[in-house]
Amino acid sequence: MKKSFYISWLLVLGVFASALAQTLSPAGSTAVPGISKDRIDHIDAMLEQAIQQQNVPGLVAMIVKDGKIVYHTAKGYASVDQGKKMEKNSIFRIASQTKAITSTAILMLYEEGKIQLDDPISKYIPEFANPQVLVSFRYADSSYTTKPSSKVITIRHLLTHTSGLGYGVIDGDDRMKMIYHKAGVVDLFTTDKITIGESVKRLAKLPLHHEPGAKYTYSEGLDVLGYLVEVVSGKPFDVFLKERIFDPLGMNDTRFYLNEAQGTRLVDVHTFQEGKWKKYPVTFYDPAYPKAGAKTFFSGGAGLSSTAEDYAKFLQMYLNGGSYNGVRLLSPLTIQMAMKNQVGDLWNSTKYYGLAFGVVTDKGEAQGGLGSEGTFDWGGYFNTQYFADPNHKIIGLIFKQTSGSGNGDETGWKFRQMVFTSVE
Repeated sequence: MKKSFYISWLLVLGVFASALAQTLSPAGSTAVPGISKDRIDHIDAMLEQAIQQQNVPGLVAMIVKDGKIVYHTAKGYASVDQGKKMEKNSIFRIASQTKAITSTAILMLYEEGKIQLDDPISKYIPEFANPQVLVSFRYADSSYTTKPSSKVITIRHLLTHTSGLGYGVIDGDDRMKMIYHKAGVVDLFTTDKITIGESVKRLAKLPLHHEPGAKYTYSEGLDVLGYLVEVVSGKPFDVFLKERIFDPLGMNDTRFYLNEAQGTRLVDVHTFQEGKWKKYPVTFYDPAYPKAGAKTFFSGGAGLSSTAEDYAKFLQMYLNGGSYNGVRLLSPLTIQMAMKNQVGDLWNSTKYYGLAFGVVTDKGEAQGGLGSEGTFDWGGYFNTQYFADPNHKIIGLIFKQTSGSGNGDETGWKFRQMVFTSVE
């Protein structure tokens, strides 16, 4: 990582660390310096065309510059079946966008001196002692053999998806899918009556893909860390997030499960079939999970639902150097650490992975369309995406709810590319 990036981040954090009261606010009719209104209009036209061409059934998009909301739109339908229009405060299943929030909770415990990032996870969850690595597998009966790992799994491994754990039903390895299913490990979303503690303890008994630290393998590590928050804080994970992150940031619509009023604003998951958008059926997950079922499983990797504006507040806190609305959640130095490369050369050259986000490198900036070096981002399983550029203090979010092959949706990359070309 270049020295210029570190200097840039220090300057940004230094400026925003003093802006403790900065919150999102509408730009109103006042032009915001540094961003082209004409080019924002082009973005709006592009999104409108995507709706008219049925590339997506509906979306909410937001652009924030210097803490001011310069663009916020809702287009299309929240429910095609019901003819229900999308609203700016519509609620989306944000899936893997949960991960950065769980990572933030871990960093808060780190700042309080309650954990170290290189602590073995078995120090807090003993079931992870003596990890084993998969050696052989029999498809006939899903039996397998293992060998002892030469390394323990650390909190840092779990934060960076280098622990060797897998991801069950969405794992790229069919062997792991079968092993996780047989063991009753819960993946992603569920309406069943189970807790993260129960699922994580089952997971701890299963073999790893590889030695911890050897590879980047997208995993249920953040679910493990959600349970770690419970163990260390002594509070249910949902309570910790509400009290320590959501309430201070005013993220009142970000929850694992929705109340009756919020449930009416939940966007349907859609899939494109037979030339039209339809409500997605129950498969390995139940699309109704945020407002139905037992409501006992708090997935740190994929369980939250939220609005575009709520999530923008979370990202603005990072751009502010860890503070929002007069409340400090993280130290600027912790954010600086979290934005550094934590996985070495295990990722490609356009981005690396930090402790909570993917981060654009100088090569990624040169490639174009991703933003400047240091821009951080991620997305969710149901087609939600976000990015935040600390150099130009700009945030972009585009939330949709689709699954399957879709209908030629290119709004994600177009929105991001055009947001950055609107910077003056």
